[in-house]
Amino acid sequence: MQTLETNALPRFDTSVNTTGCCAKFNPVGWDNRMLHFRDKPFVRALTKSALHVPLNMGRVFTRVLRHLEDGGACDPEQMIVLSRDLTAWEAEHLFAVTRKVDGEDMTTLTGDFITRVFEGPYHKAKDWVHDMQVTARAIGRQPGAVYMFYTTCPRCAKVYGQNYVVGLVQV
Repeated sequence: MQTLETNALPRFDTSVNTTGCCAKFNPVGWDNRMLHFRDKPFVRALTKSALHVPLNMGRVFTRVLRHLEDGGACDPEQMIVLSRDLTAWEAEHLFAVTRKVDGEDMTTLTGDFITRVFEGPYHKAKDWVHDMQVTARAIGRQPGAVYMFYTTCPRCAKVYGQNYVVGLVQV
């Protein structure tokens, strides 16, 4: 398992974007990595859900991404949005940033995270969370928080014919 330097992410290749929305995700370099974060800055946003089905994600993501762009706080090649359900009614989303973003809730992450790349429909996320916990235990580590990086929106995943999701488990 390759460990990247502190606060670095695998390169997010944005070179193919035929939709004008989400770039086609290239999973090379994302699977089976150890990420080490030390006070890595993120914008934290919450969305409402109904039994884990997002209700206002589009509106929230549009607002946050506009603020990131307006504030020049995003490096497209180091972009990641970490998502996790807090309850069946609320989800948390952490947007990687390069600086403070006015008008948004800021937070940081510190710790080590193992990555795995999955491909398939969004409803498999519960299985992927379990797989991430098993992955942590397989290397003798206690699993902590599990995040999902949904690399494309549902519309773009349909266009590209693949729905890659990167799981991260804190160990």
